[in-house]
Amino acid sequence: MTNWMPDTAQLRRPAYLSLAEQFARAIQEGRLQNGTRLPTHRKLADDLKLSVQTVSRAYDELIRRGLISGEVGRGSFVQTRPREPEPPYLPERLGEVIDLSILKPVCEQIHLEKMRQAFAWLAENLPPSSALSFRPNMVFPRHRNVAAEWLSRCGLDVSPLNISLTNGATSAMTVALMSVAPPGSTIATEAISHHTLVPLSTYLGIHLEGLPIDHDGMMPEALDEACRKGVIRAIFLQPSVINPTATLMSAERRAALAEVARRHDIAIIENDILGPLVEGRLPPVAALAPERTLYVTSFTKITVPGLRIGYLAAPDRYVAAVANRHLVSNWMATPSIAEIATRWVSDGTAMELVNWQRRALAARHAIAEETLGSLAHRTHPQSLHLWLPLPEGHSEDAFVSQARLRGVAIAPGASFRTADSGWRPAVRISLGSTTEQELRTGLGIVASLALGDPEALLLVI
Repeated sequence: MTNWMPDTAQLRRPAYLSLAEQFARAIQEGRLQNGTRLPTHRKLADDLKLSVQTVSRAYDELIRRGLISGEVGRGSFVQTRPREPEPPYLPERLGEVIDLSILKPVCEQIHLEKMRQAFAWLAENLPPSSALSFRPNMVFPRHRNVAAEWLSRCGLDVSPLNISLTNGATSAMTVALMSVAPPGSTIATEAISHHTLVPLSTYLGIHLEGLPIDHDGMMPEALDEACRKGVIRAIFLQPSVINPTATLMSAERRAALAEVARRHDIAIIENDILGPLVEGRLPPVAALAPERTLYVTSFTKITVPGLRIGYLAAPDRYVAAVANRHLVSNWMATPSIAEIATRWVSDGTAMELVNWQRRALAARHAIAEETLGSLAHRTHPQSLHLWLPLPEGHSEDAFVSQARLRGVAIAPGASFRTADSGWRPAVRISLGSTTEQELRTGLGIVASLALGDPEALLLVI
């Protein structure tokens, strides 16, 4: 048991977060060593004259950060050894925190009503194969035909035979990586990329090489040099706004990257989960290099989060590999959810919700422009987020922590970093994860922090 104790005189609201910060400082500075057993929730609450709930939430926050572990029957222990990477978003939404950390579409009552209506329809119309079959080929041929129709809205002309239905984009990304890159191989991606790509590559035994980017995305010359210096098996791209910096890659840059990939005979994985939400969208890279591009899109970010279904379109050379990897990792997409997606594409509901989302995002972007004022940031009219490079002198960790202490959760830019060179501290801010009023308040707090002088969190002894 430790002799170090927090100082209640230094607690600020919210008390649980301020208490967690004191513990975090003590752990980081070695005053609480790895393996140290912490007081029970009730004992610490009694000693500090706090509620058990406050102490419990502080311990939960420390567990979330990977600084302590809770063991049933034994207690809570300091944990400073290497741990799993933290997600950029809050795993749980806490009532008093304005959560701008998780990327999600704007959702209102209409979305709940649409899903309720869809399940009511499904109860009366569920095909026997969707409930009773183990064989994907018995369930999905009809869905693949409708998927091909949806992909045409994304700018792709692809045969239904080349389409796999997946449980969302993450499942599709995993299958695509497994299909083109065996363990030990190297995948290239942008220096600022998808936050799950780093841990996913690690779990699959794939080396990830982050390449330099400019205002237009991955630089073709950097990809060409990486291919000449080493064995690059594929590149992972997010050219259409969903990338952390909300960049819409130009047609010229897409063509240049496709040309480099073709010259070095490497595969391309294209993540395009916003699909037709992006107005004036350019042809996907998959349309420029269809013989080597595995194309991923889904519905969760543009219709309803609960519609967890995605499409993975693969060229002929990878169709068998995709089918096999999907079988061993997922078996098949959830048939009942596929039924809803197919109905919504066919009856126009999917595009109705896409158009609704576009209008809702316009209002959110107007709030962001008004609230952030002169603060330089990157975004796009149909992006679900904005990317805010921090002004000179601001530490990313301190900025995120200060925002949390003021009741706002934002995503640290380092969660999306795949290369160390040329890095500038930044944060990603979701625009659709909360109400318009909370968004305005949260952005106001972020703006005041960014425009103020950098302030380190006080050291509590």
